[in-house]
Amino acid sequence: MTEPRIVITGMGALSPLGNSVSETWDGMKNGRSGISRIESIDTAPYAVHIAGEVRGFDPTPYFRKDPKTARRCDRFEQLAMAAAVMAVDDAGLDPEKTDKNRVGVMIGSGIGGLDIHGVNLSTMLKSGPRRVSPFCIPYMITNMASGLVSMEYGFGGPNMSISTACATANHCIGEAWRIMKFGDADVMICGGAEAAIQPIGLTGFANMKALSTRNDDPTTASRPYDLDRDGFVMGEGAGVIVLETLEHAQARGAKIYCELVGYGLSADAYHLTSPLPEGEGASRCMEMALRHAGLQPSEVDYINTHGTSTHVGDICETKAIKRTFGEHAKNGLVVSSTKSMTGHLLGAAGGIELLACVKAIEENFVPPTINVFHQDPECDLDVCPNVGRSMKVDVALSNSFGFGGHNASLIVKRFTA
Repeated sequence: MTEPRIVITGMGALSPLGNSVSETWDGMKNGRSGISRIESIDTAPYAVHIAGEVRGFDPTPYFRKDPKTARRCDRFEQLAMAAAVMAVDDAGLDPEKTDKNRVGVMIGSGIGGLDIHGVNLSTMLKSGPRRVSPFCIPYMITNMASGLVSMEYGFGGPNMSISTACATANHCIGEAWRIMKFGDADVMICGGAEAAIQPIGLTGFANMKALSTRNDDPTTASRPYDLDRDGFVMGEGAGVIVLETLEHAQARGAKIYCELVGYGLSADAYHLTSPLPEGEGASRCMEMALRHAGLQPSEVDYINTHGTSTHVGDICETKAIKRTFGEHAKNGLVVSSTKSMTGHLLGAAGGIELLACVKAIEENFVPPTINVFHQDPECDLDVCPNVGRSMKVDVALSNSFGFGGHNASLIVKRFTA
C-alpha cells in the first residue's frame, strides 16, 4: 500500500505577537518583540518580571458548544481551543460533511494546568479540602486540551496528548503524521498550548537560573546567539495546524499550504536539562527527519531553530546543525530563532514555529533573529540577524528540544501535485 502524502490545510495561533496567525507572522516578519513586563501576576516577590504574554484574549467565542466551559477550564485549554477553532475555520473543514471518526486530535502541553492547580491548592490550604473544585483534576491534566477539542466538534478519531516539555508540539504533530501515514485518520488537528506564566512556573525556572533577568530591558532580553545572552524568556500561547491526507484535501477542494514530509525524534540520554555537548542527539533527530523526507541536507533552505537564548543550548544546537548539514551549514543554509521575538512558549513552541516555517515557504521570506548585537563566535551560522530576508524557501525544518533530552524535528516542503 502506498503511504498517503500529508499536507497542511489550516493554521491557528495565539502568541505574544498577536492573537492570530496573521498578527503573529507580521510581528515575526518585522522583527517585533512581544516581550514586556508581566501584567497577569504580581511579580514583586520574584527575580524575573518579564515574559511574553497573550494579551486581550477572550476565550468565550471559541467554546461554541458550551461557553460555560471557557470560564471553568485552565488558560492553556482556552488557548488550545481558540487555536484549534482558528485552524479548523482556516482549513474550511465542515465537521458535518466529514467522517468525524476519521478526524483525530493531538494537542499537547509541556506543563498543563498550572493556574487551576495553583488556585485550588491555595483554596485547600486556606479553606480546607471540601472547597477544592470538582473541575480541578479534569482541567489540570494535559490531555484535556485534546479532549475538549474533540468534544467541541464530535471528532471521534485518534485522540491523545504527548507531553515532552519543550518538544511537545513537534512530537504531537509528528506522531499525528505517523498515525495518518499508517492510515488511521484522514485529518488530524494537532499542535501545542502552554500557559505557565504563573508564580510556581516563573520561580521554578528562575531558580534554575534558566531565565533572563533583563527586567529593565524586556524587548532585548531574548537574544539567541548573542554573546551576552543570559537565559530564555517565558512565553505563552498556542499553535495548532490541520493535517490532511492529500486525497482527502483534494476531494474537498481545500487550500494546501505545504506538505509535511519529514519527522525525526531522538533522546540525548544525558542530563535532566542540558543537551549533549556536541549535539549528537539533536543531529540524529534531524538526520531521521531528512531520511523520512527523502531529502539531502543541501536541499534544506531554512531552519527555525530551537534557539532559546541559553548559553549552552544555542552552542549545542549550532554544533548539531553543523554535524548534520556539513558544508551546507556554512554555505547557503539560513537559520533563525523566532523565540527572540515570542520568548519560549515551552510546549507550544513547536506549533508556533512550524507556522513560521509554513509562512516562510508561502511568502519566500525568512524571519530574523532579533537582538543579535554581538554574535557569539561559537554560534557561527547565518542566523539572519536583526532583519528578515526575502529568499527562495522550498524546504524548511523546525527544531524543538525538551528537558529530559527529548528531541523532535519536522520538515515541511513546498507542495507540488
